Amino acid sequence: MHHNGAVPEIMTNPRADRVRAVRALARRSARQRGGQYLVEGPQGVREAVLHAAGAVRDVYLTVEASQRYPEILDAAGAADLYTHLAAPEVLAEMSPDAQGVLAVMRTPGPSGLADVLARTRLVACLAEVRDPGNAGTVIRAADAAGADAVILTAGSVERHNPKVVRSTAGSLFHLPVHDGPTLAEVTEAARAAGLRVLAADGAGDVLLDAAPLTEPTLWVFGNEAHGLSADARALTDEVVRIPIHGKAESLNLAMAATLCLYASASAQRS
Repeated sequence: MHHNGAVPEIMTNPRADRVRAVRALARRSARQRGGQYLVEGPQGVREAVLHAAGAVRDVYLTVEASQRYPEILDAAGAADLYTHLAAPEVLAEMSPDAQGVLAVMRTPGPSGLADVLARTRLVACLAEVRDPGNAGTVIRAADAAGADAVILTAGSVERHNPKVVRSTAGSLFHLPVHDGPTLAEVTEAARAAGLRVLAADGAGDVLLDAAPLTEPTLWVFGNEAHGLSADARALTDEVVRIPIHGKAESLNLAMAATLCLYASASAQRS
């Protein structure tokens, strides 16, 4: 264990209990039971250590990774985090996707929707979005567009699913990401917070470039396969569609979300 400059010993036993416990965090049941989740790979771990050090339980690196990413080691040391060096086969056993670097995080306590939405101008809401790569990419796009928060409704993939975490490329640690409420709860809380609620849907009656984008907005993006139900659309103020100028039938959910969030960001900042 590397703490305050002590020389760490290297973990070499891939069958150790600690290794099994870390590996188990790939499963939702283990994450919920232990109140912990995994961050895999150098990009995510670097951002976790820099922006969410208070939630980091342990950092694990191979010797080679510790030399390749000295900034992770330095930031972990500066934050006084428990850092462990491990043999490559130990890290591979903890996670096949670690690329030599892994962190175990404490799951943050629950925050209320009103708190998440307070003082926001741009929020993305994923309504029953099941694909972890899509969800993570939307979180990354929301971060890049300067959005204030992302909410995943009940029935969506969980925000700490390892593939969601990987797909955010560290953005999970840059803005609040909240999961669990129903879409009705989200839209009600959004209106109470002074946000206009826009849905993005191919069946929308307002084109994106004609949509009212200058005021504080919560965007609702629906399921990859089914889009938004009529009930879901009824909860929103306007349904907006992105024009398709070429022959593509439609846009991938994450692409559509990126375009909508950037359109809002531009309109709000102009």
